[in-house]
Amino acid sequence: MQTLLIGNRANPSYLSLITDAYSKKIVGHHLADNLNTESSLMALKKALKNKKVNLESLIHHSDRGLQYCSNEYQRLLKKHQINCSMTQNSDPYENAVAERVNGILKQEFDIDKYNIETPLRRKIVNESIEIYNEIRPHFSNHYLTPNQIHEQSVLKMKTYKTKNQSKNVFALV
Repeated sequence: MQTLLIGNRANPSYLSLITDAYSKKIVGHHLADNLNTESSLMALKKALKNKKVNLESLIHHSDRGLQYCSNEYQRLLKKHQINCSMTQNSDPYENAVAERVNGILKQEFDIDKYNIETPLRRKIVNESIEIYNEIRPHFSNHYLTPNQIHEQSVLKMKTYKTKNQSKNVFALV
């Protein structure tokens, strides 16, 4: 889970994103004019509505933002038996998948460059996420799109290279 500032200080919007770590698919998002808990809850509810796997096996990872620590947010995770994981420090490497997705949306889709009203900004964000999920291939997905990986009926092992060797591990957390 990550929240991304879009726009400028005079006309800000905040994009709450939930990304599946295995497929890199954005499974829930919500754009709001403020940084309150409700926006993050809306993104989480959308992700839960579209869930594909058994919820007991899920881990929700985020930074320690107030919206993710809120009683409402934690109650919803607990209600769906989703384990909560949070970064220890303010190190972006502790939330690398979310940071990477933010970078793609900002650098490739320029969603943070437009000084426009929220309804049009929402349309641009929705179209960008649709392209990201359905058209844009990912190197870490063996050049498949997030949707193609997400729709697999069986999770496949991904190979991650370390300095000295390759390791086969499940990437889904």
